[in-house]
Amino acid sequence: MNYQQLNVENGVPVKMWTNGVPVEAEAQRQLENAAKLPIVFSHVAVMPDVHYGIGATIGSVIPTIKAIIPAAVGVDIGCGMIACKTTLVASDLPDNLGPLRSEIEKAVPHGSAPKQYRHHKSSREVGAWTNPPAAADVAWAQLVDEFDALCVDYPRLKNTNNHRHMGTLGGGNHFVEICLDEAGSVWIMLHSGSRGVGNAIGTHFIELAKKDAELHQRNLPDQDLAYFEEGAQYFGDYVRGVDWAQKFARLNREVMMQAVIGALRKTITKPFETHLEAVNCHHNYVQKETHFGQEVFVTRKGAVSAKAGELGIIPGSMGAKSFIVRGKGNPDSFNSCSHGAGRTMSRTKAKKLFTVQDQIDATAGVECRKDADVIDEIPMAYKDIDAVMLAQSDLVEVVYTLKQVVCVKG
Repeated sequence: MNYQQLNVENGVPVKMWTNGVPVEAEAQRQLENAAKLPIVFSHVAVMPDVHYGIGATIGSVIPTIKAIIPAAVGVDIGCGMIACKTTLVASDLPDNLGPLRSEIEKAVPHGSAPKQYRHHKSSREVGAWTNPPAAADVAWAQLVDEFDALCVDYPRLKNTNNHRHMGTLGGGNHFVEICLDEAGSVWIMLHSGSRGVGNAIGTHFIELAKKDAELHQRNLPDQDLAYFEEGAQYFGDYVRGVDWAQKFARLNREVMMQAVIGALRKTITKPFETHLEAVNCHHNYVQKETHFGQEVFVTRKGAVSAKAGELGIIPGSMGAKSFIVRGKGNPDSFNSCSHGAGRTMSRTKAKKLFTVQDQIDATAGVECRKDADVIDEIPMAYKDIDAVMLAQSDLVEVVYTLKQVVCVKG
């Protein structure tokens, strides 16, 4: 048994894969509150990258019976990772990686400034995509139709810039990386989700859940843990909305991956193939699964599905290692693993504590931004990825260890 069990009074146990990694007191209180909900099944599973989050603890896996907690899913619905291995090797990369980073930055809109965003729309609309993959164009057209149908019942959602954010990275800890594995093979990896439209859907239904709780769930340990039960007024619409955002997020990553591949082809004249091995996985989402003989909704907030044989991605911080992993299907973790290293401090604290020189030193050898605006993503603001991986050795096995050589941050 590689986990520690926290027994919660008037609640289910909390099983924590946190040996050798720190856990904030605030995060533990959040976990205990979640464990006290009457809808939670069996136990709460906690990954080694656990830290305090808005709504629910990041790095938690919460199984619920006939109910979903919108704030546990959060507002970055479907956020996750995509990675693919190419036939390129380290010696195929140029000595100066600056032009490659510039091409990626031009190909994938990133950051929060509106001027940096392209308008990606279905080809049937004015302002069609710039050379979109045909399959993605069809998938996007279907998503547009589904979103329009959702907006019939929730017209407020029409105010979101959903068309505008398809194919964009965003800011914060979202990134695009060019990496090398142990054998020197070149990988492309990126991290993003459902962007502004996912945020709009999540925020809207979190508010509705809280209003619903005022009438029906008066003994909640935390207002953010308000939930919709099956049969409730908004349950079906929330499931429909969250499913839509998760599909949007997956397609968004695929579209950006194609854009990065295009940038790589512009910079490297040698012909190459991609997707020799590829993974596209969520780490902020909810889906119906069966565990211990019970059908439940499993909410993974900052956690990745790790069924036996299933591939996943666990990124380290900027300047640290990342991992392509294979799940071991550990039932106690609800077949889950961590989604990264996990923060040890807030972004505000990191910016006060570290300097630009610290950032330069910590990202030596990586072609990336090294300025004051990215200090909050400095590796020292995150847990030790090696300790995180050791703590979950019974959840996953490492297939590839990746080291980034180019990193584009929003």
